[in-house]
Amino acid sequence: MASPSASRRLISDIAARPRYLVSLVFIVILQGCRPPQGVDERQWPQVVLEPTDRILILAPHPDDEVIGCGGIIQEAVAKHLPLRIVFLTYGDNNQWSFLLYRWHPVILPKAIRKMGLVRYHEALAASVVLGVPTEQLTFLGYPDFGTLQIWTSHWGDRNPFRSLLTRVTAVPYDNALRFGAPYKGEEVLRDLTTVIREFRPTKIFVSHPADHMPDHRALYLFTRVALWDVEKEMRPTLYPYLVHFVRWPTPRGYQPADWLVPPSTLLSQWPWIVHWLTPSQVQRNYQAIKAHRSQYRYSAAYLLSFIRPNELFGDAPPITFSSTASTALERKGLINQAPEELTEEERATFIGVEVRSVQLEDRELIYSIECSRPLAKAVEASVYLFGYRADRPFAQMPKLHVKIGALSHEVFDQDRLLPNKAVTLSRGLRQITLRVSLETLGEPQRILTSARTYLGELPLDWVSWRVLELPSP
Repeated sequence: MASPSASRRLISDIAARPRYLVSLVFIVILQGCRPPQGVDERQWPQVVLEPTDRILILAPHPDDEVIGCGGIIQEAVAKHLPLRIVFLTYGDNNQWSFLLYRWHPVILPKAIRKMGLVRYHEALAASVVLGVPTEQLTFLGYPDFGTLQIWTSHWGDRNPFRSLLTRVTAVPYDNALRFGAPYKGEEVLRDLTTVIREFRPTKIFVSHPADHMPDHRALYLFTRVALWDVEKEMRPTLYPYLVHFVRWPTPRGYQPADWLVPPSTLLSQWPWIVHWLTPSQVQRNYQAIKAHRSQYRYSAAYLLSFIRPNELFGDAPPITFSSTASTALERKGLINQAPEELTEEERATFIGVEVRSVQLEDRELIYSIECSRPLAKAVEASVYLFGYRADRPFAQMPKLHVKIGALSHEVFDQDRLLPNKAVTLSRGLRQITLRVSLETLGEPQRILTSARTYLGELPLDWVSWRVLELPSP
């Protein structure tokens, strides 16, 4: 790999030269880096930060800002672009990392909240390494490992979510954006919308909808709705970054010469865009991730897997219905084999989602999933259908959750049980098809949807949340 000093000289030398030389510089900088066989990311589109850009980084937890887009942050700082980093949580639900950090169990709610402040200060320290003033950081303080449950079940007149470890139902940190904000969906949405309206970003970097960590999916979903709420005022470009995915990234550990590539199951299904880092930026990311000391001590090999010469961003395009009778098809769930952490007994019950299709017919949504095997024993499937309208607060829109067992099904709007006839269900050997009227979904203009299989509380397989764009009636 080219030395940091050589890379700096190259970049300085072409600073005022025509843009076509940039690709040549990337080739020189990447000399000695090892691309995976059959993958050439130099052919992919590249993220370009323009002089007029305003960069908003949305991170589910402290440390995601570094491993997801530390290079973007450094480039924004170097170009003197307006920059804001916003953390959804304080990362206060990782008791295993706290055990290694304190060398004794951290159990009491008050002690857990103190560890949240430890991670807060680690984020401040990492920002100094990246060159970001601490006043450009904002912390929302919503519950670590609880925000996806808020997304699915805690809107409107529902009770606030109670955090498993901190045992609180509202933001407990007085240095957060809104101390005391209830753990409710509309509160998260309010904070994100406020930040976006006040900062007016042109580019937003956020966690990925295919990420296996629930908080990462939740932040993407809340951000999507917030952007729809402000789309008449601004339309920033969204750049989702992936962090958690089964058996990825590889190889593990510090591999600064190996390119980061998407998981094989996402490589061809999703469009990707790349951002290249200079060797000095890679080294600074290395130092910044070490500043997150509690997490680095707990999972250094995993965190260092992201300290690479490139960063990746990609998003699934919405499924657009151009007429009242259109079909879109998605094959192979994002996890098409049993996760490594399952026991042999659990692996024997594994049922995956292999195909998902949607169709619009006579003001009804027809939603089908095909599983790898018929539902049996204690394995269940769930389908989520959340409608959105620009003229109605999202908190008031139906949020359907259809729970499907081997013999029967139940329909919920959040945690409120609806009559089964709200959704018509038919079954084949491995296929399940739902029919639901758009009226039941609140006459939406858009629908956010996902499906999953699970054994009790143990998740088995799922497909990423996707956006359905519906035609005007």
